[in-house]
Amino acid sequence: MRKEFSAAIERLVASDEQIIFITGDLGYAALENVAAAMGPRFINAGVAEQNMVGVAAGMAYKGYKVFCYSIAPFAVYRCLEQFRNDVCLHNLPVFLVGNGGGYGYGIMGSTHHAIEDLACLSGLQNVKTWIPAFADEIDSIVDSIVAEGRPAYLRLGAGPKTPEGSETTGSFKKVASSENPKGTVVALGPVAANVLKALQTSDALGNQFDVYTALNLPLELPANLGKQWAETQNLLIVEEHVSIGGLAQQLSVKLLENGLSFRQFVSLSAQGYPDGLYGDQSYHQQQSGLDTASIQAKLAAFL
Repeated sequence: MRKEFSAAIERLVASDEQIIFITGDLGYAALENVAAAMGPRFINAGVAEQNMVGVAAGMAYKGYKVFCYSIAPFAVYRCLEQFRNDVCLHNLPVFLVGNGGGYGYGIMGSTHHAIEDLACLSGLQNVKTWIPAFADEIDSIVDSIVAEGRPAYLRLGAGPKTPEGSETTGSFKKVASSENPKGTVVALGPVAANVLKALQTSDALGNQFDVYTALNLPLELPANLGKQWAETQNLLIVEEHVSIGGLAQQLSVKLLENGLSFRQFVSLSAQGYPDGLYGDQSYHQQQSGLDTASIQAKLAAFL
């Protein structure tokens, strides 16, 4: 999604001189076009993420809209205090952008993974976190972030294009449907591709389920949408994030507030490092039950 993100920024800065872009010494072979388009408005803050966000807050206070870019764990964890105190509490237009959410940086290990980032950020005052599942969502999301002008976090990963015929309602996008669904699947971020593959590669599962992605946290769940899910009786949540503070936990509150229940409610989430080893992203997804085969097994149990 980095390519789509950099193209969106290059497009926006051509007509908006109030946009500032700060990188924490990352983005090589990805942001050169942005640097060329922005000139002195593109700033390399060096390996100093806390300072990067503090500077961004000062610029935002003076009327600028500031993007702060790094890999996801560096953009979130290293400067959490500065983002909370300097940006969110003052409702300033500073936008964190983290590349490689979840286990995206694979073999580089836990210091380079972001599996608790949404729990850290989505509960802060005034902030909105964006978690695209598909690469072609980036353009409209970046537009929304700038237009809303509030603290934001954009979690980038590697996703395909949105399936044709998708529909958005509240915080959710319907990406696959069934005439008589045996259950509903709600996925967060690019791991949605594993869900779609699980259905597409199984004759038994086929078109048996409605599939949605969650676009942002905190959630906006229209009452009629929750009722549609409850009518399918079974709900599977899939997220490359720990369960605490993630999609399943936040969605559970919304469903309970609307008096909705399910015959089966199953949550698949990042399990950390069960064997103490590191591998690529697919390895960690398999360890956490987020791979295609594990998703197929959970869906088969609904039938």
